[in-house]
Amino acid sequence: MDKITQEARYRQALILYAQKYGVTKAAERYKTYRQYVYRWMKRYDGTLSSLENRSHRPHSHPNQHRPEEIRLIDNMRRRNPNAGLVVFWVKLRQKGYQRSISGLYRLLRKRGQMAVKPPNPKYIPKPYEQMDHPGQRVQIDVKFVPASCLAGVAVEEARENGGCYYQYTFIDEYSRFRYLEAFKEHNTYSSAQFLRHCVKKFPYAIECVQTDNGTEFTNRLIPQRSKKKTLFETTLSELGIRHKLIRPYTPRHNGKVERSHRKDNEYFYATHTFYSFEDFQTQLARWNRAYNHFPMRPLNWQSPFQVLRSFPSL
Repeated sequence: MDKITQEARYRQALILYAQKYGVTKAAERYKTYRQYVYRWMKRYDGTLSSLENRSHRPHSHPNQHRPEEIRLIDNMRRRNPNAGLVVFWVKLRQKGYQRSISGLYRLLRKRGQMAVKPPNPKYIPKPYEQMDHPGQRVQIDVKFVPASCLAGVAVEEARENGGCYYQYTFIDEYSRFRYLEAFKEHNTYSSAQFLRHCVKKFPYAIECVQTDNGTEFTNRLIPQRSKKKTLFETTLSELGIRHKLIRPYTPRHNGKVERSHRKDNEYFYATHTFYSFEDFQTQLARWNRAYNHFPMRPLNWQSPFQVLRSFPSL
């Protein structure tokens, strides 16, 4: 039983005793004074709730908002229902409001006039297209190797070639099979060379390659060179592979390769150091083999190699 209920029961017992034996005897028995008994007898209406303490909060304050200030706030809030606290306070100051922002916050919270935030338009992802066979569509992207992973000779070599190494990533959307290769340069020549290596390494014919709009893949976002094909695009045409570009500045459309890059950060680059470019190549190849042999939930806990081996036409 909480303290408030105990006090109310004490007062109820006091009143009942006073009604039976008189106020004086009740005051003597309960060790209080007569005015206390009369006050609670006057308030008592037969319920415990009438004997509980009422709020001691004052009804007014010498520094409370004046009626004209409240009218100004009401009018301003009606015209600006979505304005935040700071913006709303600045607008009031421009109309002659002199109170502090904390005082305005307390009044708005008390009166239930805080900003009504409109709901954010929620992004509803569309179901992505499921591939029917290996090679139907693959994703290619480039990852910059973190400079913190380089040490010794690797730092000097990377400094001569733009400051870092580059990881080119190929991933098949059907099987999640990946092929990784290390490069010292990040340009359309490296992209074309990597593409030819992917065609040799992947055991199926590649029908479509999906990339972002980086200059190592396309000139789409360079107005003065938009009509000129890059070496990567020319190589795709020679190999008879269709090129699909994602929407600019929308990396989620290349989600599978982007997700694999996040795993690279968490499980590979966060725990490895490279002392030369050859060392980086060796460790990257070892990590690639481990990735392709690891079971994945999207593949019903099969590894990419198991999916490729189980495909009927292999």
